[in-house]
Amino acid sequence: MKLKKTAIFILLSAFAVKSNGQEVKFPAFSAEAHRGGRGLMPENTIAAMLNAMKIEGITTLEMDTHISKDGKVVVTHDDYLSPAFMLSPEGKEIPEADARKYPIFSMNYDEIKKFDIGSKYYGLFPQQKKEKAQLPLLGDLIDAVQRDIKANKRKQFFYNIETKCSEKGDGVTNPDPETFVKLLMEVINNKKITPFVVIQSFDKRTIQLIHQKYPAVKTSFLVANKKTYEENIADLGFKPFILSPVWQMVTEELVTKAHADGVKIIPWTANTLADVQKLKALKVDGIISDYPDVLVQAK
Repeated sequence: MKLKKTAIFILLSAFAVKSNGQEVKFPAFSAEAHRGGRGLMPENTIAAMLNAMKIEGITTLEMDTHISKDGKVVVTHDDYLSPAFMLSPEGKEIPEADARKYPIFSMNYDEIKKFDIGSKYYGLFPQQKKEKAQLPLLGDLIDAVQRDIKANKRKQFFYNIETKCSEKGDGVTNPDPETFVKLLMEVINNKKITPFVVIQSFDKRTIQLIHQKYPAVKTSFLVANKKTYEENIADLGFKPFILSPVWQMVTEELVTKAHADGVKIIPWTANTLADVQKLKALKVDGIISDYPDVLVQAK
C-alpha cells in the first residue's frame, strides 16, 4: 500500500511540471479575467471565459465554485441565486424579498441551470454585454475552454478556481472542506488540466487540504485584512504559491517580503488603468480584474 501511495505522489509531482512532455511554466505576469471579466460579460459564464480568451495578453481565467445539492461543482460566486443580476426560469425578476430563497447548496443542478444570469441589466457593470446564459458546471466550462484552445490554436490558459465556502457556512451554504475539495479535484483531474490550475480561497481550510493531499497543485490564499505578510503566512501554516490580497493592501514591502519567500503576489480586483499601473510599478506577479481589456492596456 505504501508503494502505491508513493507511486501516485511521484506521478502527481511529474504532472505538475509537465504536460504532454512539455514543462509547464506559470505566466511571468498572470493577467486574470475576474469571473471571466464581468465588466464585459455576464460573470462566471462560459461566454465570459471565451470572450476573455480573445483579449491578447490575458493568461488566466478566474472563477468561483460552489457545490450543489446533488454534488455537482457549479461555477458561481454567490451563496444564493442573486436578484441583482439573475432572472427566474420564466424570465421574471427575482424579488429582493427572495434574496435567500435559492441557496446553491440546497438546489439540484437541473433546477439551478434554468435561471438566467445573462439577460438582466446590471448597473454595477453598465458595459456588460447582455445575453441569456446559465450557471455552468465546472466540467462543462473546462470542456468549452479546451475546445476553443484547440480549435483556434490558442496558448493554454491557466485556471484560477476559488472555493466559495466558510466555516459558518458548513452544512448551510457549503459542504465540509473535505467534501468540497474531493468533488473539485475529481473534476480537475478528470479533465486533465491539473498543471494549469491554481486553487484559491479565503477559507484557509480548503487550500490547507489541497496542500496536504494534492501537493503538486498550486494554491493561493485570498486575504483582505490588516495583518502583516508574516501574520497571514503564519495563519495559513505554509507558504502558498500565491498570496492574493485585496489590491489596496499591496505595498513595496509586502511584495519584497513575499518574493524573498518565493511567494507570488497577485492582488484583486483592480479595475482602473491608474490602479493597474500602480500595482505593476510595485512589481506584482499578476492582477485580477473585472476589465481584462483595461488590464492588458497598462504598461
